[in-house]
Order: sequence, then C-alpha cells, then structure tokens
Amino acid sequence: MSSNPLLVTSDQPRRSRSGNPWLLSKTLIPAAFVLLLIITVIAPQWFTPLKPDDMDMDAVLATPTLHHLFGTDSLGRDVFSRVIYGSALSLSIGVGATLIACAGGMALGLLSALAPVALRRVLVRILDILLAFPELLLALLVIAVLGRGPTNTLIAVGLSGIASYARLLRSQVLQVKLSGYVEHAVALGEAPPSIIFRHILPNTLRPLLILATIGVGQSVLTASSLSFLGLGVVPPTAEWGALLADGRDYLDVAPWISLLPATVVAVSVIAITLLGRRLQTILAKGA
Repeated sequence: MSSNPLLVTSDQPRRSRSGNPWLLSKTLIPAAFVLLLIITVIAPQWFTPLKPDDMDMDAVLATPTLHHLFGTDSLGRDVFSRVIYGSALSLSIGVGATLIACAGGMALGLLSALAPVALRRVLVRILDILLAFPELLLALLVIAVLGRGPTNTLIAVGLSGIASYARLLRSQVLQVKLSGYVEHAVALGEAPPSIIFRHILPNTLRPLLILATIGVGQSVLTASSLSFLGLGVVPPTAEWGALLADGRDYLDVAPWISLLPATVVAVSVIAITLLGRRLQTILAKGA
C-alpha cells in the first residue's frame, strides 16, 4: 500500500465512479439510446427536414443518398423521415399497452391473491389458461374482434400482457401479506382497504415497475409484428411494423426500405430490455 496520501486521494474519485452502477457503460449506453428515442418522439424535426408523407415521384425506390439517407420507398417517400416520425406512434403504443397491462395485472393479481377462496381458485385457473397462450396469439384474437387501427392495436397488446403482470403481482402479494408489518396491521384492527393500499401494494410495486420497463420493449415488438402481418396499424400511417411490411415486396430491388425499420425495432427493443435488466440489478443490490 502506498504511503503517499496524494496517491490515495487521487484514486478515490476513480474508484467511486467505477463503483457507481448508474455510471457504468452497460447502464449508460441503453439509457442514452432510450433518451434518443424519447427525443425523436418529442422533436422529430430535429433529425430530418422532410415530412413522412411527402412524395417525390422522381425519386421512386431511390438508393440512399445524402438527401435521402436511407433511400425512398415505392411512392418516393423518404424512409428515414418515416422511421423517425413513426417512432412516436410505435413508442406510444408500447407505453400505452404497458399501462393497460399493468393496470389490469394489478387488479387481477390483487384479486387472485386476496379474494375469497372460491373466487381465487377461479381467477388462478383463468391466469393459467391465459399464460398458456403466447401474447401475440392473444393479441391476434383481440384484433379479430376489435378490428385494425392504432387504438385497437394498443388495446390488443395491452390486454394480451395482463396475465404476466397479474402473475408477478400475485406472487409478490402472497409474500408481503405474510410479513410482520402486515400481521401487525391486522392485529391492530386496520380496515382491509387500508392494509392493501398502505402496506401491501406499495411493497409490491418495485418488481412490477421493472417488469413494465422491460414490457415496453415487448409491447413495441408485438405491435410491430401485428402491423407487419397486416393486422395492426393501417397504411399509409408511419409505424415501424407497417414500414417493414411496405418493404417486404421490394427486398430484392430495394432492401433499404426494410433495413432501417428492422434495425430500429431490434435495437430499440434490446436497449429498453437491457435498461430494464440493469434497473432490476441496481435496485436489487440497493435493497
């Protein structure tokens, strides 16, 4: 160990920075990309002067140039601007669907853990049935009933994710209700609603919020899949999945139409998922 106090002092800031999990590259990189996505939603005009629906019939299926960074589609529309402006709709559907899934999951999870025994058994069986189906298939069933469109896509994706959040919340509630502070509140004669909203629910929200962060990426992917299959957002609306569908007929002559939307969907889902995992790790260590 060095006897020079100046050397010890100079090492301390470096160690503290490297030991801070919020400043590690595996946290900052996905967080920076998510921040970039948020900026594209708020101010898409900062990234491109072109409008998503502007057509240039003299530049149909044009290859990437300085003016059209990722080329144009079959109607002469700039692919880059359509992806940038489409981020608002894609991410809005992802966030909105996650909120629906969280709200429904909280209600169903609480009931399946705290309701009378007969009702609990019925709800648990319903959860088991819902969890047996892939979320995309459940979303397809809802779309078949409601029809296509951004709002219906948001509702379909949200409803399809309720079971996952309900299962997580139910397991958390079953653990928390056996804790000492809940038993103490029961012994003091607190009303059941007070026990639920003051003691049980606040102590079960952290895992739900982490799952919701990861779930935004999954919702974006599910919504894009529905649009790619022609069952989600209706063209010519700029949405990532719909843009992928626009380019699948031109993969042999103009692959750039699908290249950028596919890359953005993949990187966005990965970044959001990584950020959620990092939050999970950081909060678990800080618990």
